[in-house]
Amino acid sequence: MGTVRRPGPRARRTLAALAIAALTAGGAQAPGAAAEPGQGADRDGRQGAGTYVNPVSRGFADTFADPAVVRGEDGHWYAFGTTDPLRSGEGRMHSIPIARSADLVDWTYVGDALGGDAPAFADTGAAYWAPDITRHDGRYWLYFTVTETTVTGERGDSAIGVATAPTPAGPWTVHDEPVVAPRPADGGSGFKWTFDPAHVVDTDGRRHLYYGSYHGGIWVTELSADGTRAVGEPAMVATDNRFEGAYAVRRGGWWYLFASSGDCCAGPTTGYSAFAGRSRSVRGPFTDREGVPLTASRTGGTVVLTPNGNRWVGTGHNSVVTDLAGQDWMVYHAIDRERPYLDEPYGVNRRPMLIDRLDWEDGWPVVRGGLGASERRQKAPVTDPRHARAADRERDGGHRDRQGHRPGRLDPARGDEFEGDRLGPGWSWVRPADVRLDGGRLVWPTQDADLHKGSNTASVLLREAPRGDYTVETRLTIDLGEDTVRNYQQAGLVAYTDDDRYLRLSHVAIWNTRQTEFGKERPYAGRVAYGSMTVGPPARTTWLRLRHTTDPRTGEHRFRAYTSRDGARWIAGGTWTMPADAKVRIGLVSHGGSGATAEFHHFRVHRG
Repeated sequence: MGTVRRPGPRARRTLAALAIAALTAGGAQAPGAAAEPGQGADRDGRQGAGTYVNPVSRGFADTFADPAVVRGEDGHWYAFGTTDPLRSGEGRMHSIPIARSADLVDWTYVGDALGGDAPAFADTGAAYWAPDITRHDGRYWLYFTVTETTVTGERGDSAIGVATAPTPAGPWTVHDEPVVAPRPADGGSGFKWTFDPAHVVDTDGRRHLYYGSYHGGIWVTELSADGTRAVGEPAMVATDNRFEGAYAVRRGGWWYLFASSGDCCAGPTTGYSAFAGRSRSVRGPFTDREGVPLTASRTGGTVVLTPNGNRWVGTGHNSVVTDLAGQDWMVYHAIDRERPYLDEPYGVNRRPMLIDRLDWEDGWPVVRGGLGASERRQKAPVTDPRHARAADRERDGGHRDRQGHRPGRLDPARGDEFEGDRLGPGWSWVRPADVRLDGGRLVWPTQDADLHKGSNTASVLLREAPRGDYTVETRLTIDLGEDTVRNYQQAGLVAYTDDDRYLRLSHVAIWNTRQTEFGKERPYAGRVAYGSMTVGPPARTTWLRLRHTTDPRTGEHRFRAYTSRDGARWIAGGTWTMPADAKVRIGLVSHGGSGATAEFHHFRVHRG
C-alpha cells in the first residue's frame, strides 16, 4: 500500500541484494579507488584547514552506514560501521569496518572488527549491523546486531553480541553468548527485530543497553556488571512500527533518546530522519517537546534531523561525539539523491558517513540550528588540544520556522471553505469520488484504493497551484482510533504532477501507530520509487501545511511539511523537491483502505 508496512529487514538490503555469501577479513589499506565528490562538494574532495565538506567518509568508503564514533586513548577518533562493501564494485563485505581520524573529518580505513572472529552463536551468512562503541572500565565495548543465529534453529532470529578490546583498533575478543537473545514475536510467529544496540552507563554506575527496531519496538535493559548479559525486566521506550537506531546521551540532567524513523533504504526517495525524546530516567518514559510519549500510538518524537531539500536524503541512524571545545556533533549516514545506490539501481543503498554540528536549543537537540545536513564547506570540529577553547558557533540562521512560519496573505480565490452544497469553482478530479459537503466540511470516506507504485486507483481532488511562493493548508478530522492495527487509511494534502510523481502529507494509520507521513513518489531507473518522512504527532483533528518555494539555483520546486494539533503551534518537518519543469497541482486525497471518514474543514492557499 501507500505506506511500507514495516521497513524490510536490512538482510534483504545487503546480503540478498548483493548475493554475497562469504564475509571476509579486511586489510590495512582503503579498498578501491577514491569516490567522486558529490554535487555541492569541492571538486577535489579534499578537506581544508579548519573546514570540511560532507561526506567525511569519501577518503576510504563510498558507503559507511550506521556510524558510531569514540575517541581513543591515543587521541584519535575511531568510527565503526555496519556490514557492507566499502567501495563500489568491491564485491566483498566488511564485518564492522573501522576507520581512524585525527580530526573527525579525514578518515582512514584500518580493518574490520569482526573480520576473522565471528561469535560462536552466529549462523553461516550472518551479518553484523549497527555497532555501538563505548569505553568503560579501561576497555572498549563493541555491541552489535547479529542478523542470524544458531540459538533457535530458525531464520530471522537476530540477537545482540558484544566484543571487547584494549584499543579501538583491536584486537577484539568476541563473547560467545548473546547479550540479548532472540525474542519470539507476539503470536508465536517469527522473531522481534533485536537490532541496533546502544550502551550507556547511568549516574549510579549501572550499565544499560537499548535495542530493538520497527518489529517489536525499542527497549532498554540493565546489563550485568561485566556487560555480557541482560538482567532484570526490560522496558519499552519507543513504540514498534515507528522507531529504530537508538542512541542515548545525558545532558543537563536529562537522558535524550535519539531514534530514527522511516525506511532507511528507498534510494532517491529515502525519508529516514532522526528524532528525540527525553526523560529524567535512563529507562524512560521519553517524551518529545510537545509532551507526547515515544510509546504513544499517535507517536511523539522531536525532529532533530530530516531531509532539507539539498542533495542529502535519508539522514539518520546517528551517534554523538563531543569535540575538544565542548561542541557536540552528530555523526550519521545519508544518501545522495542523485547517486543513491552503491552499484546497480535497487541494490545496496550508498550511505556515506556525514558529520554536522549538533546544537541544543531550549533543551532540545537540532542539527545546525535546524538547517540539517550540510553539502557545502563547514567549520570543522576543534580536535587540536592546542586550540581547545569555546567553539565559535556558526550563526547561520537555521530553519528558524521549524516551530511554524507565518504564511503570506490569504488568496480566497485559490481556496475553498466548503460552504454550501457543492465544491467551489476551480476543482477537478482524477477519478471522481463520492463526496459531500456538510456544514462547512468536505466529507470523504477513505477509499479502498491507493496511488502506490502503480496501484493508481485512488481519486485525487485537484486545483491549479499559483505561481511563485505559496502555502497550502487544510484542517483534517479523521478518526483512525489508537493502538489497534489498521492499515493504511489516510487523508491529507497532495502536490501532484501525475500518478507516479507526487508528494503526499497525510494522517495515516500504520499498524498500531498513527503518524503524519510526508511521502514522495517518482520514477527512477525504469521503476517507481516511494519513500516517506514523518513530521509531528497527529491528533483526531490535525492541521496540515505544505510550503512551496523555488530553489534559486536549480529552479526545483521545494515543498516543506508542517503539522499542528491545535492550529496555533506548528512543527516543521522535512523538504521534498520536484523537478523545475514539473506542472504541479495541489489538492486533497482520502484513500489507503476503507473504514474511516475524512472531514476537511477548509482548503486555504496563502501567497508569498
